[in-house]
Amino acid sequence: MITVYGIPNCDTMKRARAWLDDQGLSYHFHDYKRAGVPPEQLQRWLKELGWERVLNRAGTTWRKLDEAAKAAAADAAGAAALLQAQPSVIKRPIIEWDDGRLTVGFSAETFSRHL
Repeated sequence: MITVYGIPNCDTMKRARAWLDDQGLSYHFHDYKRAGVPPEQLQRWLKELGWERVLNRAGTTWRKLDEAAKAAAADAAGAAALLQAQPSVIKRPIIEWDDGRLTVGFSAETFSRHL
């Protein structure tokens, strides 16, 4: 089963979910703003994808953080703490494909390679 991690009102999430729906793929959606980020999943994402790819420095939530919070996220441990406390700074979507591989972000080309 494909698992899509993200928040429902994000435009990138909407495009990713629409693409999956258009392909007729079933998936589980995990809203990490509502249900939280499973700590074991976050650790896996950071290990396999790297904290720099998981941390979304281009989003509104990041821009609203104070400078001390941003500075604290300058390494893996600090980023992990911020990502757990502020799930909206996680790049979206994170997809766990049915074969266990992970992707971050949406690209129809990348998604197609996982079918």
